[in-house]
Amino acid sequence: ACSSGCPQASMAKAAQPKSKEAKAKAATSGGKGKKKKWSKGKVKEKLQNLVLFDKNTYEKLLADIPKNKLITPSIVSEKLKVNGSLARKAVKELLSKGLTRVVDHHHAQSIYTRASH
Repeated sequence: ACSSGCPQASMAKAAQPKSKEAKAKAATSGGKGKKKKWSKGKVKEKLQNLVLFDKNTYEKLLADIPKNKLITPSIVSEKLKVNGSLARKAVKELLSKGLTRVVDHHHAQSIYTRASH
């Protein structure tokens, strides 16, 4: 026989079968704790760009934009705070007035430069 400090005696105690209620309680009480909350995600700042040219913006277009070495609708939209479709039309107008010339024309992005005389 063995005293209570012996490892075989403690194993005999651990091997006792659990009752059904004890098993169910153990299954429900476990888990990861709190459920993970979803982050709200990053919110992009909404731009309040013009949809039509006012007099000042149009004058700025004719004065400043043709001086740039690189002219794209994106740059015009950024600098003059106009929306993309208006910027595309503006760049085409500068081209028709002879203030710019085409470097490359792709269906997604057109690249222009100042007209060098």
